[in-house]
Amino acid sequence: MSRVIAIANQKGGVGKTTTSINLAASLALADQRVLLIDIDPQGNLTSGVGQKGKTSPGWTIYEVLVTSEPIADFTPFIIPTPLDRLELVPADRSLTGAEIELVPLPQREQRLRLLVSGVRSRYDYIFIDCPPSLGLLTLNALVAADTVLIPLHCEYFALEGLADLVSTMRRVRAALNPTLDIEGVLLTMFDERTNLGQQVATDVRGFFKDKVFRTVIPRNVRLGEAPSHGLPVILYDVKSRGAEAYLALAREVMERRATAA
Repeated sequence: MSRVIAIANQKGGVGKTTTSINLAASLALADQRVLLIDIDPQGNLTSGVGQKGKTSPGWTIYEVLVTSEPIADFTPFIIPTPLDRLELVPADRSLTGAEIELVPLPQREQRLRLLVSGVRSRYDYIFIDCPPSLGLLTLNALVAADTVLIPLHCEYFALEGLADLVSTMRRVRAALNPTLDIEGVLLTMFDERTNLGQQVATDVRGFFKDKVFRTVIPRNVRLGEAPSHGLPVILYDVKSRGAEAYLALAREVMERRATAA
């Protein structure tokens, strides 16, 4: 059975999509079967794996979420990517209206979970890339997920946003998904030369302790360049610091899962 991980933080620009793409690609290259689900209306995850403008026979995640009756079969919405073991449920700008259109629908918070449960047996990992908000789309991801991976930009304001996300997770656990847990906090865009980055890292490790990944994602030009080519950084420049960091993160994620098992 796969592990379903929502990659969430309501603050934008912290590396959610970069982490989704590159962690998933690193796991796929380690012979893991991986599904990416894009629920961000910006569709950056979809374009970052070279699938912008490409849809499945069932169209995109938008059509899945806003049908009048929940859809039971997710398979027609899944498309391939340049990596053999990595597949995608794409998104595009049409998803922008989903926050409003979901409001009157039955089981509005459960729709993604119903879909994911039907394909879990096909994958080792399912990653859900969330938008930078705590609306109904992110709520669907938190209800569908086993755990939440929280990318955290090493700056002061990121800590403020983290408190809001943890509070939302508590409410989701109480009402909709009692087993939801934190997969880990991932320090991103880390610059070891700055006192602020080191202080934020120290504070986060002090609060979350062993929930913080040992792996730290550095600032790296190649990580920013790779999406413009529609490639994970490991296919764009495998020797870059960014690629090495995400390969290390993939190993740590698999180690944690093996230890928990």
